[in-house]
Amino acid sequence: MTPHKIELYVPAITPFAADMSVDHARLVAHARALLAAGAHGLAPFGTTSEANSMSVAERMAALEALIEGGIDPQVLIPGTGCAALPDTVALSAHATRLGCRGVLVLPPFYYKGVPEDGVFAAFAQVIETVGAADLGVYLYHIPQMSGVPITPALIERLLKAYPGTIRGLKDSAGKWDYARDVIAAFPEIATYSASEAMIVKNAAAGGGGCISASSNVNPAGIRALIDALGTPAEDAALAQVSAVRAIFEGLPLIPAIKAAVAAQQDDPAYARLRPPFMPTGAEHADAIARAVALSGDGVAA
Repeated sequence: MTPHKIELYVPAITPFAADMSVDHARLVAHARALLAAGAHGLAPFGTTSEANSMSVAERMAALEALIEGGIDPQVLIPGTGCAALPDTVALSAHATRLGCRGVLVLPPFYYKGVPEDGVFAAFAQVIETVGAADLGVYLYHIPQMSGVPITPALIERLLKAYPGTIRGLKDSAGKWDYARDVIAAFPEIATYSASEAMIVKNAAAGGGGCISASSNVNPAGIRALIDALGTPAEDAALAQVSAVRAIFEGLPLIPAIKAAVAAQQDDPAYARLRPPFMPTGAEHADAIARAVALSGDGVAA
């Protein structure tokens, strides 16, 4: 087994201004607060970030704003996967030039039922077109959204073709058997679970930790669990993060996460969403308040 440092990477929400442009000031403020609360790094511009509702230019400008705002690019793994390969190439090359730790890459996701050879060819084209020795690719497995799974056979093929470039995988399918099997078969890459409730199992199996939407609200609690692994404090820490996670799993996830951050920051602007998302309703208010209360100060500056 190749041991990995157990880390929390937060898929940071994207705040929007009243005109629906990306609010760089709040984005940077939230990123700083997450890191101050104990997150090891950030994985912006993925699903939780509403990245597929953002243009390539917006994502580039937002990444630049984070770095110009003092966020070390080596703690950033931005999402770069798009339906159009040239967009994935452009975003991946841009992040690599800026010195990011790596890029989190969805497979091309519009066409369904494509052969695995096609998915391999898509990743190969991105890697070879970017052509940077320091490119680090983290594969993004979220088949319930993308419709295109990252299979173990595909991982094996990519690792053989591009050793050193394929550095990790985010499992957002939420099925422990898949993550367990990937960790066991490919210990050389860091496999991240998408639920903090799986951190104990992930760490015990030799994984890399967690990239979780609810870590926007509960980064301190999740970091406390990571620090408590293998100690008498582990059970209580796991119970806390599991309770928060369970609340969000019963809510419209992204709108609820943004509403909770808005409550923590006492700033309603953090709750703004781009269509097609809609704000949470009154029926969700008590659950969101419970999640905030369980998370304590969360990301409060």
